[in-house]
Amino acid sequence: MAKKDKAAPVDGEEPKKPKRSKKKLLIVAVVVVVLLGAGGYFFLGSSAKAAPKPGTIVQLDPININLAGGHYLKVGLALQAVKGASPDPEGPRALDIMIGTLSNRSIAELASNPAREKVKAQLLDAIAKAYDHKVMDIYFTEFVMQ
Repeated sequence: MAKKDKAAPVDGEEPKKPKRSKKKLLIVAVVVVVLLGAGGYFFLGSSAKAAPKPGTIVQLDPININLAGGHYLKVGLALQAVKGASPDPEGPRALDIMIGTLSNRSIAELASNPAREKVKAQLLDAIAKAYDHKVMDIYFTEFVMQ
C-alpha cells in the first residue's frame, strides 16, 4: 500500500499550501526595517549639518543712515560670531552692507516690526555671506528714526 503524500490533494479537495514559518517572516520584516532605517539615516541624517554654536558677540558703534524724504536712522548693530571663528569679525564690512541695504528707504518701509524683521533677515543673509558664514546672527542694539 502506498503512503498518502501530505501535499497531494484528495479527490474534491484543493491542494494544501505548505505553512510559512512565522519566524522567517519576522526575520525578513526586521531586516527590511533595519535596511530602511539605515538608508534613511544615510540619505537624510548624514547630510544634515549640525547647527552652529554661538561664539563671541562683537558690538559695533551706532551710525546714522540717510533715509528717503530727509529723514535719518540711527542704528546700532552687533554681530554674533560662530563659536571658534577666529579672529572675531571686524565691523567695517558689516557697516558698509548695512548702509547699502538701509539707505534711501522710507520710514514706512522700516516702521513696523515685520518690516524690520524682513530687513534684518536681508542684512543677516548678506553679512553671513560676506563673512564666509562665520557670523550666525545680528542684533539691532539701536534703531531710532527721525
